Amino acid sequence: MMNGRAPRLPAGRITAAGLLAALLLGLGDPLPSPLRAAEPPPTSFADIVQEAIPVVVNISTTQTVRRPEIPGGRSGDPMEEFMRRFFDQMPKSYKERSLGSGVIISADGEILTNDHVIGSADAIDVILPDQKRYKAKVVGRDKKTDIALIRIHADHPLPAAKLARGDGLRVGDWVIAIGNPFGLGETVTAGIVSAKGRAIGAGPYDDFIQTDASINPGNSGGPLLNSRGEVVGINSAIYSQSGGNIGIGFAIPIEMAAHIADSLRSSGKVVRGWLGVAIQDVTPELSKALGLPEAGGALVSDVIKDGPADRAGLKRGDVITAYQGKPVSSSRELPIRVADTPVGTHADLTVLRDGQPKTIAAEIGELRDKEVVAEKAAPSFPLGLHVDGLTPEVAERMGIDPDTKGVVVTAVDPGSAAEAAELRPGDVIREVNRKGVATPEAFAKAVSGRSAGKPVLLLVQRDESTLFITISAEEADRQEDAG
Repeated sequence: MMNGRAPRLPAGRITAAGLLAALLLGLGDPLPSPLRAAEPPPTSFADIVQEAIPVVVNISTTQTVRRPEIPGGRSGDPMEEFMRRFFDQMPKSYKERSLGSGVIISADGEILTNDHVIGSADAIDVILPDQKRYKAKVVGRDKKTDIALIRIHADHPLPAAKLARGDGLRVGDWVIAIGNPFGLGETVTAGIVSAKGRAIGAGPYDDFIQTDASINPGNSGGPLLNSRGEVVGINSAIYSQSGGNIGIGFAIPIEMAAHIADSLRSSGKVVRGWLGVAIQDVTPELSKALGLPEAGGALVSDVIKDGPADRAGLKRGDVITAYQGKPVSSSRELPIRVADTPVGTHADLTVLRDGQPKTIAAEIGELRDKEVVAEKAAPSFPLGLHVDGLTPEVAERMGIDPDTKGVVVTAVDPGSAAEAAELRPGDVIREVNRKGVATPEAFAKAVSGRSAGKPVLLLVQRDESTLFITISAEEADRQEDAG
């Protein structure tokens, strides 16, 4: 559940005068073709709901929560002794219950829901619309997309939901949410698709449908239906300041949820494609610094050694503009598409290298989770940065390759050009304007050798990823004037 404010956006309109003038002057049909083709608003959703209700279930979970022990020995402190006696009288564990929703996707009892609905439950009960209750077992869970697949063994075949196929959902289409808000059970709300492809900071594969159909706590895991009664999404989150619905809810697209379910069913885990690159958005500042015609695409900030991209010949600084023939407009799109690509597939990538288009084929590998740690290390240098050398010992303590060449940011001056560019202590600067810098002196020389009016392009390693950061010409010039 998220908190925040919703922006107000202006809406276009077609005036009555404009319609009349177009008709009188014989300028053709004044309405755009999508409006002519749109379905009229339904007079009732009753038939759709009647068909959908049997496939929506309530989910009740129970989890044992253990009370933490009071640490430390007896110190004679009266408050500590009071707290110890107070907590010693309380039960050492208690049962925590939660409610959610789910949707039946097969006659043999498979149910799609959210991962956060089942959590670390000791017991999962599924209540059907006829109030029959069954124990459920987890087939598989995926925290990265918040999808879980569970199964019950009913004494009869169950009705299964119709899943929408293809990306036919449009902003403005009618949608219906069914679920178990606040434990009320079988609640139906309706609205429209407010937006698609929303990133809300939930994880690396954010691609949410936004809707104003009322979604509240307990709706999680329930279906979002289109006007044909097909499931188009799994309700997952709300954007709220109070904890209740304010007209901004989010659902996981059914294409993604079904793909995850297939993987969980076949192997009990999610197998994702892996390209082996670190990427970032191409901002207007970066496009200028790299000499690109326009902002857009996914900028390769690092290539994992011996990974699929490395073997295919991708290089740091390449801009991926298309994947498997489909344009890539931002770096957020690429991980989703690569993750959905079967391992072993030869995927065609269109890249811009030094401003020239190039096609590269990469054999997609399997994504495996990795963890890397970083730390910091302190003489003042240009741009308001304090840097120190990166020795093999320091690199090893930071959890990075001891052979890495660069300088470590130890401090950032308040109000400096570096602060404006959001550099931070612990960053490792590996390149300045596409040239490697292995010592603090080399870094200072590279920055001070910049021509006035030119931006500074830095290749920075931060935690487990690398990224390009630009310091605008204006900020760099201001810093030099101040220094």
